[in-house]
Amino acid sequence: MSFSTLGLSSPILKAISDKGYSKPTPIQLKAIPAILQGKDLVAAAQTGTGKTASFVLPILEKLNVEHVHRGKRVRALIITPTRELTEQVAANIDQYSQHMSISTMAMYGGIDAEPQKKRLIEGVDVLVATPGRLLEMIHQRAVHFDELEVLVLDEADRMLNMGFIDDINKIIDRLPTERQSLLFSATLTEDVRFLANTVNDDAVEIAISPKTKAASTIDQWLITVDLDTKSALLSHLIKEQSWDQALIFIEKKHGAAKLAAQLGKRGIEAEAIHGDRSQAMRAKILNDFKSGELKFLIATGVAARGIDIGQLSRVVNYDLPFKPEEYIHRIGRTGRAGASGEAISFVAMGDFKKLCAIESRLGHIIERKEIEGFPVRKTVPVSILNYVPKRKPKPNPNPTKAQAPNSAKNKRKPSAKKAKSPSKNESIWGKH
Repeated sequence: MSFSTLGLSSPILKAISDKGYSKPTPIQLKAIPAILQGKDLVAAAQTGTGKTASFVLPILEKLNVEHVHRGKRVRALIITPTRELTEQVAANIDQYSQHMSISTMAMYGGIDAEPQKKRLIEGVDVLVATPGRLLEMIHQRAVHFDELEVLVLDEADRMLNMGFIDDINKIIDRLPTERQSLLFSATLTEDVRFLANTVNDDAVEIAISPKTKAASTIDQWLITVDLDTKSALLSHLIKEQSWDQALIFIEKKHGAAKLAAQLGKRGIEAEAIHGDRSQAMRAKILNDFKSGELKFLIATGVAARGIDIGQLSRVVNYDLPFKPEEYIHRIGRTGRAGASGEAISFVAMGDFKKLCAIESRLGHIIERKEIEGFPVRKTVPVSILNYVPKRKPKPNPNPTKAQAPNSAKNKRKPSAKKAKSPSKNESIWGKH
């Protein structure tokens, strides 16, 4: 099936052809017709499957009508979790709308807000924004939504993980209730499903690939390692295996800067991006990596969310992520669009539970390799595919006097009250 069968007009089809795309991906096949029909949508598909085009193309089609712009108004709002992803989505919209009269704006924090405010005065067709800067502009009355037609929450799982739910609710409160709402996510976690359940009964749910799967084009393997030899092992692999390029994931931002310095001392040029670096510096580093001028990029999971490299050959989990879904999302940076890729993970003894959770989600054991010259002192146990973490024993229903709950020895501090979940009536989507 071709894009021409999905109900897209010639300007969009020409832009798609210019990019070299001939056939829609599975998520695009299902999402584009549904969005063009005006349906609300909750969609999940793994990284590299074309999620962005699946909502951008139909939105452009819907907006491609004669329209008089009003100051500070937007017709479509796309909310994204990171600055990098905001720029990436806006760039994709510019490419797909190159044969149309559609205006696009990327808006995020970390840079001067005044140019963004001036740009909004003219009115914008599609605004792509991070929650924090968008709220700032709303409070300053720099943007209004009385003409809003479509809302998109992109990378919903990441926005929830980053704690943006309060900001999202504040934004939604200011949007018109009559609108089309689209939620896209790499995974349908419990939190994402809770968010998605606020959509009305007519919402369409699409899940293209199960969250247990990673792309078959990715060669996954791991190395067990001691914590104090990780940076030396990484340097060894880069040099001995003549790596051309690698995106290296690390959990903490101070660790990213430290690792870049350690590699530099061994003659390996690497840069780190994380939340504390300025937007200008992050943009430069990312552009250098995309162009191939920079070979090795170290990034925290949050900072790397918007990285989209077409032919990235290798991803390294220098630190294993805490959630299996994040592992799948990370390695999805490579092996995209049918190309082959390699995903390497460093696993220390303290990572055993995380490794078992990842392998259980994948449904298979990840191949282990040994590297000569790097013996492991603290051995990582053999993986258990159906590993279940041990739970605390239940209280004895018939305690003895020594075990009685009221005894001084067994008194417990009162537990904190559970946070109330939003009621179903507190929908962030509004009426449809």
